[in-house]
Amino acid sequence: MSKATRTDTPPPAPHAADSHDLIRVHGARENNLKDVSIEIPKRRLTVFTGVSGSGKSSLVFDTIAAESQRLINETYSAFVQGFMPTLARPEVDVLDGLTTAIIVDQQRMGGDPRSTVGTATDANAMLRILFSRLGQPHIGSPKAFSFNVPSISGAGAVTVERAGKTVKERRSFSITGGMCPRCEGRGAVSDVDLTQLYDDSKSLTEGALTIPGYKPGGWNYRLYSESGFFGADKPIREYTEQELHDFLHREPTRMKIAGINMTYEGLIPRIQKSMLSKDREAMQPHIREFVDRAITFTDCPGCGGTRLSEGARSSRIGGTSIADACAMQISDLADWVRGLEEPSMTPLLATLQQTLDSFVEIGLGYLSLDRPSGTLSGGEAQRVKMIRHLGSSLTDVTYVFDEPTTGLHPHDIQRMNGLLLRLRDKGNTVLVVEHKPETIAIADHVVDLGPGAGTAGGAVCFEGTVEGLGASGTLTGRHLDDRASFKETVRKPTGTLEIRGATTHNLRGVDVDIPLGALVVVTGVAGSGKSSLVHGSIPAGTGVVSVDQGAIRGSRRSNPATYTGLLDPIRKAFAKANGVKPALFSANSEGACPTCNGAGVIYTDLAMMAGVATTCEECEGKRFDASVLEYHLGGRDISEVLAMPVAEAEEFFGAGEAHTPAAHRVLGRLADVGLGYLTLGQPLTTLSGGERQRLKLATHMAEKGGVYVLDEPTAGLHLADVEHLLGLLDRLVDSGKSVIVVEHHQAVMAHADWIIDLGPGAGHDGGRVVFEGTPADLVAARSTLTGQHLAAYVGA
Repeated sequence: MSKATRTDTPPPAPHAADSHDLIRVHGARENNLKDVSIEIPKRRLTVFTGVSGSGKSSLVFDTIAAESQRLINETYSAFVQGFMPTLARPEVDVLDGLTTAIIVDQQRMGGDPRSTVGTATDANAMLRILFSRLGQPHIGSPKAFSFNVPSISGAGAVTVERAGKTVKERRSFSITGGMCPRCEGRGAVSDVDLTQLYDDSKSLTEGALTIPGYKPGGWNYRLYSESGFFGADKPIREYTEQELHDFLHREPTRMKIAGINMTYEGLIPRIQKSMLSKDREAMQPHIREFVDRAITFTDCPGCGGTRLSEGARSSRIGGTSIADACAMQISDLADWVRGLEEPSMTPLLATLQQTLDSFVEIGLGYLSLDRPSGTLSGGEAQRVKMIRHLGSSLTDVTYVFDEPTTGLHPHDIQRMNGLLLRLRDKGNTVLVVEHKPETIAIADHVVDLGPGAGTAGGAVCFEGTVEGLGASGTLTGRHLDDRASFKETVRKPTGTLEIRGATTHNLRGVDVDIPLGALVVVTGVAGSGKSSLVHGSIPAGTGVVSVDQGAIRGSRRSNPATYTGLLDPIRKAFAKANGVKPALFSANSEGACPTCNGAGVIYTDLAMMAGVATTCEECEGKRFDASVLEYHLGGRDISEVLAMPVAEAEEFFGAGEAHTPAAHRVLGRLADVGLGYLTLGQPLTTLSGGERQRLKLATHMAEKGGVYVLDEPTAGLHLADVEHLLGLLDRLVDSGKSVIVVEHHQAVMAHADWIIDLGPGAGHDGGRVVFEGTPADLVAARSTLTGQHLAAYVGA
């Protein structure tokens, strides 16, 4: 019997398709990146760290994600591309191994009054189908439950060709929509407070109108006083019904006033066209103040603020209408849907259940579906966008997150970390820009950018594991284990700000005394009622300066110098030194380069291809006319001044020939908030989120206020900068201000003089003060979630 000879077969060579396990970036030069070359492992969690402005977003969003999106867009036909946003190829030599990128950023969701949490996540669409099938009485299709669809009907004759003859037939149609006809689906109606427009005890001759720009003797005033529709010498309260109608509501009428042809119309439509239809942010401060006083928004009396028609509200499932369902807290709505048993609707109920459970899992169970999406914070908006991706079956996708822990309590950060790891474990590449050590700790791979910000950054300082980062000696590595300690002595309050019976949103009749002359931190889990207490209950009168997280508006022509008002004293100083007009030193006015109109670049639109921006050959990107650059101040022309970093400009305007106290004060505030590296002329559109908030803080520091209210000032701040921020807050308090901070960062909590902790949960499980006292007492008690996490943080 012969034995079979055994031969060792070599293992099969790896398939060529399995060799693409890296995203390779070579020679990235977008914004401040300096020829960055890195290799990012696929199907792993990579965290990008570095100080604010070091180039993290430039590498992750403006290079990797932007190129992925551009390549996907190029797969469509030229016809379709013509309707899509055009994207330029990033400044990079090689980008290999890219996969489809899904960007989940912190851009606020649209502020359209018709957009709600339900419409933004498709939960409303599923609820509408559910009620159209199961609701009693049955009132129509899903459109009948949509507050964006009006009810319309029509009838008329149509011409039909039939058997060689032309026959006219009468046809009618009707669409049943769910929109409330009174408020047109907005849920609120605006009303004009007439007492803010005029004093009815006076006549027009006596100056009854109190609207900005309607001074006695001006054309706006004469339009009414000389119209002849009513007596100019008669007090407004004595007008007849017809005279009052002509004064307030008359339709536009052509007439002669003082020999000039003019159009007369009632005061209210005229005010609505000239002031109320404009963007509030673009108004002059005194006009904005008037509009805020004169216009009141109240819940629509027709629908009670639900946005829905009477028919849509009348159809119910087990006593619950769609308006009731959308007003429920999502965690309660999920339980209600779970209790519905209808075999014919099983697939819909399962998908709706999964969506609602995702809200709860991601820490947003305290929201309701009828919450306007424009009222969500940046962190909440980002997590709402995540919901549609959690149940996705897609794999081998690159998910890109921009600081997903913003606005999250330490308790919620653990849940967010779990979600990021789950996305990775499904076989996806997860790229996260982050500052929080709790999230850096779960990374498979870390890329640390720096060493500084702006022109001092843009290089890779470290690439490797989290343990390697801690031992690397980079700025992030050195501060990774930073722990702020309690103060030895806390400040004694100089007074108290009393809040009594606060009921804004989910607050339950909260009574609290906020100490003045101290650093007060208001904390609690996301949705516990912190912002409702601080922004909704502290009287925003004189002396209160509120710095929220609202986005800074600005085009590529806007820069830190224009936004902070710094350019005005600089222009005047140049004008005075050279004996010419200040307008010459503005790139948006007379001093602009005529070729590029002061933009510094010339944009060429290439239809569905990405537009090309080329540096203007005439001014070489300096934005100013050549003749303007011949004028100097302290040996520098205006373009050289705008190219200076804040720190250098502070020195330049602080002494010598260029000594300008007004400019020096603004520059000092910019340096105080840690923006010493920004150049004065850097476009606002290139600033990171953290930089924009600190720019806003520097601007508000000029206001004469005794109480500063800050909303999460550590958002977007590197670990090393948090220490700098604490120093700034201390300086504000020591200068006699009271500082109230809504914050989750444990370093700020530990540094506080007084802590007010809200909770114990979110939504209707929160809204109460669960602790008030010093940080040391909070840790000693360990009675709240915040106390437990703060104790672990300080190692108590």
